[in-house]
Amino acid sequence: MTHEQLIKEVTSEVFGISLKDVTLQQRLMGGMSNYTYVIDVKSRKYTFRIPGKNAEKFVERDNEQDNINLINQLQLNNNTLFLDVESGYKIAEYIEGKPLSELNPLDYLNKAAEVLHKIHDSGLKAAKDYDPKGRLTLYESYLKEYNYKHTDRYLKLKKIWEKLSTTYIDPKRLTLSHGDSQISNFLVTDDGLRLMDWEFTGNNDPFYDIACFGNNDFNHAISLLPVYLGKQPTTEDYNRLYFFRAFQCLQWHNVALYKEFIGLSEDLGVDFMFVSNLYLDKATKFLSNIK
Repeated sequence: MTHEQLIKEVTSEVFGISLKDVTLQQRLMGGMSNYTYVIDVKSRKYTFRIPGKNAEKFVERDNEQDNINLINQLQLNNNTLFLDVESGYKIAEYIEGKPLSELNPLDYLNKAAEVLHKIHDSGLKAAKDYDPKGRLTLYESYLKEYNYKHTDRYLKLKKIWEKLSTTYIDPKRLTLSHGDSQISNFLVTDDGLRLMDWEFTGNNDPFYDIACFGNNDFNHAISLLPVYLGKQPTTEDYNRLYFFRAFQCLQWHNVALYKEFIGLSEDLGVDFMFVSNLYLDKATKFLSNIK
């Protein structure tokens, strides 16, 4: 079944309408974990998400549903109308706007800081902590299914990171966090800056979200930090930012390897083995920046 056929069948069932009332307009680009399409249902636009291959390995859909219910009160995301926790199919309201990745993020630092503060200062708590240490262990276990043994380079970097974690992972700092606040998930709209895709939401150090903002260009995160803090960052502030970005690189190194092993390099035309090594290069850099 093609994506178009699937979308028409699921949407017509959810809305109780005819297949001909559902039109697929375009695929939204930006993510490699999911396929997200803009659809038209009787002249109203919605988004329809189809999870990518084995995406359930990295996202707990029950947890995602709980997070959506929680963060709706912040009015930062688009309203979810349907989420099937078994398949991961999701239908949500479409919001007109432009991804921050298509603009200059440096022009929106104040607004991005306001959005992150609205999340971090909300007093809301997710059902689960993000748990970086546990996350690495889980992702590593997926690779063992393919008899993969991590390189000495990775193990050395992980050991350095684990030693630093006694300083920079502090349960008292945990707040509600988006978990994937890269610029492609920020949407500039007529009503202000919005934040989409809450799949990885959990309780985490707020600096994790700031580090995510620098996913494409880490200078964006460096520039956001003083705006978020409202003061000149200390050496320890920068160290904490580098620490969480190093973790993200180690994390996505494992994800990229897994995508290579399940055949997504060929399916998507992306060399995930190259990507995995690139993340190790970045992890090396960020860990070496910690003073």
